[in-house]
Amino acid sequence: MQKLHDAEFKKTDCLKCANCCKTTGPLFTSADIERISKHLRQKPQQFIDQYLRIDEDKDYVLQSVPCAFLDSDNTCFIYDVRPKACREFPHTDRKKFQQISDLTLKNVAICPAAFNIVEEMKKKMPL
Repeated sequence: MQKLHDAEFKKTDCLKCANCCKTTGPLFTSADIERISKHLRQKPQQFIDQYLRIDEDKDYVLQSVPCAFLDSDNTCFIYDVRPKACREFPHTDRKKFQQISDLTLKNVAICPAAFNIVEEMKKKMPL
């Protein structure tokens, strides 16, 4: 998977799409909240109140999509301190990739790169 991931992202420009930022929101860990709120010079609770909500799984997620930190040119205002989930998206280079197949199926519908990676993976699988 790592080779497929690396090959795809050598030719994929995420700034041309940014569909992940436009249609889904990441989970925010406590470390993400601390790091981002510090970067924005806010107290963590201010950041939570302004941008986040707690979802049905009791996780912090964005209040709404598209992401509030997405600029009109598809760049991210907080790129250097973005959430772990954003840094790892679309998760196609995970060591235990097979353990996240449900997530990958969701991401294929969102991310052209994930779609291409899965298509290449299918070509390499025996029938």
